[in-house]
Amino acid sequence: MNRGVWIIAGVLGVALVATSWRYGYFGDELYFVAAGHHLDWGYVDKTPLVPFLALIADTVAPGSLWVLRIPAMLVTVAGVFVAALIARDLGGSRRAQVIAAGSYAVAPFLAGGGHLLATSTVDPFLWTVITWLVVRWVCLRDDKLLLWAGVVTAVSLQVKWLIVFFWLIAGVAILFVGPRELLRNKMLWLGAAIAVLTSVPQLLWQARNGWPQLQMGSVIAADEHASIGGAGGFLLVLALYSGAVGIPLGLYGLWRTLRLPQFRFLGITAIGLIVVFIATGGRPYYAASILPVLWAFGAVGLDGRRRWLPWVAWPVFLVSIAFVATSLPIRPVESLRASDEFSDFIDFESVGWPQLADEVAAAYRALPDNVRARTAIVGDAYWSASAMSMYGPERGLPTPYSPNRGYWYFGAPPENATNVLYIGDNNSDKIRASFAAVTRVATVDNKIGVQNGYQGAPIYLATKRNQPWSTLWPALRNL
Repeated sequence: MNRGVWIIAGVLGVALVATSWRYGYFGDELYFVAAGHHLDWGYVDKTPLVPFLALIADTVAPGSLWVLRIPAMLVTVAGVFVAALIARDLGGSRRAQVIAAGSYAVAPFLAGGGHLLATSTVDPFLWTVITWLVVRWVCLRDDKLLLWAGVVTAVSLQVKWLIVFFWLIAGVAILFVGPRELLRNKMLWLGAAIAVLTSVPQLLWQARNGWPQLQMGSVIAADEHASIGGAGGFLLVLALYSGAVGIPLGLYGLWRTLRLPQFRFLGITAIGLIVVFIATGGRPYYAASILPVLWAFGAVGLDGRRRWLPWVAWPVFLVSIAFVATSLPIRPVESLRASDEFSDFIDFESVGWPQLADEVAAAYRALPDNVRARTAIVGDAYWSASAMSMYGPERGLPTPYSPNRGYWYFGAPPENATNVLYIGDNNSDKIRASFAAVTRVATVDNKIGVQNGYQGAPIYLATKRNQPWSTLWPALRNL
């Protein structure tokens, strides 16, 4: 690997390490830690690998943001090298390898979230490895590469199920445009068997619980339609995720794959993924995982254009670096506001969880002793419950619960809990219908630094539950 790629990876790694400890946990990170402590073969909205990584980190160094985020930083930096390897195996020069690596390093959806432990950080790296192995097989016809692609696919399925869409669409594309010998390769099917067998525990969990992850698809589709609209919004956000370098380089790489007969299936797969995820209401970053291989094709296609390329490339890279910098947590906490623009959404959702726990603890301690002894803490959403799971014990709070998404499966409050201290407004109408009295006992203070969606949120005391938890808990379940 040439020196330029090492420099790019090193600079990115330093930036991620330098920012990994700032602002606190992102809401999903709190959930991954909580889910790790309720480790299972499946979840309503996640697969087991990332919760498992969170459990290891929280066991080795409880409460350490930096340790929790080590896997995310490692895979983000490693992706820089894999992108360069794709360009190298395509016959790209040292400069092409640097361009491919640099494109990966300045892509907002990769570098901007690389300091967070999330499925959207780990899965794109695994896709990049899989596409590299497939590209390398086309170039070398070394069948062991397809077996390794199956093994990495098995790992990817433990992060998200999105890689299934890649293989299904790629399989159809290969059937029509080749190389068809790939589909006849025994190593490919052996790798597929490994991927399927390792996913059986997940599938059994989903089957036992009514396939909740399929139900989550309609919830995500509704959320995406409300937030970005239809195809136009999807493509706009995908472009923002790609960045100033990624947009033209990805389009050029797509054009090149469609012109190269042996790689045409990759271009068709990229288009097919975008179409399928738009049609099914998927999130734009679902399709973004195919971009690194297109960037590598684009970078190799730029070889030989020595006169004008530096004059264009350097300014565009500088713009991309500046854009990525706005999405990393480098600003003072005091300057964050929940109304900040798109690039800062990770920042403000990572601020103020301890302060929220302080507010809940104060409301809980203010209850009369006889009421507090029979009161459970319930978050209206999995984020608030996860925050109480992280910060509640050190404040003397009991085990939190939530009927929202995956947290519902972690269990219902004990039967002797006839009262609930309820955080937030989501689903509060069902709480009112299930208790004799519901009183607002506190409001999260806007001035205490909470910038995670709970600023100004109500805290309710619901007393005298009117039915057993065995009946009420299933009725409260929501996605």
